[in-house]
Amino acid sequence: MTASLRLTKAHGLGNDFLVALETANPALTAAAVAAGGSVAATALCDRHRGVGADGLIFGLAPDAPGADLRMVLFNADGSEAEISGNGIRCLGQAALRAGGRRDGRIVIDSGAGRRTLDATATTAPDTDLLRVEMGELGTGPEPGPAAVAMGALHVGSGAVGNPHIVLHLVSLEGVDPSVDGPLIEADVPGGVNVHFLAASGPDTIRLLHWERGAGVTEACGSGASVSAALAHRWGLVGERVTVEMPGGTAVVDVGPTLALTGEAVHIADIEVENAWL
Repeated sequence: MTASLRLTKAHGLGNDFLVALETANPALTAAAVAAGGSVAATALCDRHRGVGADGLIFGLAPDAPGADLRMVLFNADGSEAEISGNGIRCLGQAALRAGGRRDGRIVIDSGAGRRTLDATATTAPDTDLLRVEMGELGTGPEPGPAAVAMGALHVGSGAVGNPHIVLHLVSLEGVDPSVDGPLIEADVPGGVNVHFLAASGPDTIRLLHWERGAGVTEACGSGASVSAALAHRWGLVGERVTVEMPGGTAVVDVGPTLALTGEAVHIADIEVENAWL
């Protein structure tokens, strides 16, 4: 008989994830995830033949002292990603709720390093506000010819454990991330997340996203963090930046390190047959 897999589905500003906690799935081990996580992600994240999501996150027992759990993230195409700013909020919410809490601090190790999250319950029973310490702005990949050809006011890159290219445009009118995003990504070995940015008000930017391994998404938390930091460097915004995305709004605090604040919304608890892990 095939064992079941217990999942939580949640979204951060429309960027949706399936979360599988080791505490809810005793047979879920790091070895099982390494062997079958990619195949599970492509099957479960399929929006027509699976449950549907931008990615599948495993919350495993930590392998280093000081952390509450370890995050392993697979994109919808089965590729493994270092981190997701929206996904880690969904994981943090799921782990806290599994422990009977909605408020408090949780420390998560990821492929991008250790991240500390502070959660606050809202009046909505399915929605919590989480602040994530995203770390320092690191060096990103060199933008290629397709990015330069866009005629942007600024083109920059950065990393918070995963790579991003950001194009500052006069307007996002006519920008199609599904067309322009993969062209820009194709110039970068190993792929890259691509973001199109326009200033929309005092200390406010608007973004459209093309994410490596997921395609067009409603929001990208790590991309919002890098974009806000670059917008600050370009003199467009101050140190507290409101980031408007198709799925909703987040706030990024820019300093020696970056902090991302946004909602995580619980959608459903799901149990499926586990044919992969």
